[in-house]
Amino acid sequence: MPALRNVARERLERGELSLGLGLRLARSVDIAKTLKTCDYDWLFIDLEHNTMSIDTAAQIAVAALDTGITPLVRVPARQYGMATRLLDGGALGVVMPHVDTADEAREVVDHLRYPPAGHRSVAGSLAPLDFKPMKPGEIATQLNAATLITVMVETPQSVDNVDAIAAVPGVDAVLIGTNDLAMEMGIPGDFAHARIVGAYERVIAACRKHRKFPGMGGVYSEELMRRFVGMGMRMILAGGDTGMLMQAATQRSNFLRGCLNTAS
Repeated sequence: MPALRNVARERLERGELSLGLGLRLARSVDIAKTLKTCDYDWLFIDLEHNTMSIDTAAQIAVAALDTGITPLVRVPARQYGMATRLLDGGALGVVMPHVDTADEAREVVDHLRYPPAGHRSVAGSLAPLDFKPMKPGEIATQLNAATLITVMVETPQSVDNVDAIAAVPGVDAVLIGTNDLAMEMGIPGDFAHARIVGAYERVIAACRKHRKFPGMGGVYSEELMRRFVGMGMRMILAGGDTGMLMQAATQRSNFLRGCLNTAS
């Protein structure tokens, strides 16, 4: 059978931007086709800051697979049981928050990859493989190759340890959670601060050194996004459904209320 594709990963491997959008409001499978049409590469199904059920997340993930967009799921820190159930149910990657050390990164890989890379348990029929009956070795080979394992750097400690974190085999991407990092640094919301820029430089350098993909989330100023992409960021969380809906809705309400003033 043809190899399982992960579009988000393929973009990154070619050195291109891989664009994702966070899901917090979305609860239907329609979101996958919507974001595909809007030229996104991956869904960021956020179960860390969301009340969405595992079942709903898995249904969205399966729809994304069939649409040709990669479903990635963020779970609460070290919730490996939730993560592996979602990988079995359709996700093609996990974003693990609050990874501060290389030992914690190795633990992530150990739980989320099949042997010999890790110790994830092998299920039978799996959604990413269209429920086709396959030998366990074939399942492990295809899913280990296609699954995107991302660890999040969100504290000064994790920035200090980022070279060792990025060196861990089986970690594919290191993504800066800029909101939490700025809070931990005592400079909440100040994403242009020299300490944040310095953290970006260190993460990008570590990823280049160890051939991992550098990622960013939480920064939605277009000026800063352009700057960080220019520095080398490639896995980009472009925003969230809540913020984008509110932005567009506000622009339209402002326009319509202005129409009355113009008419009079």
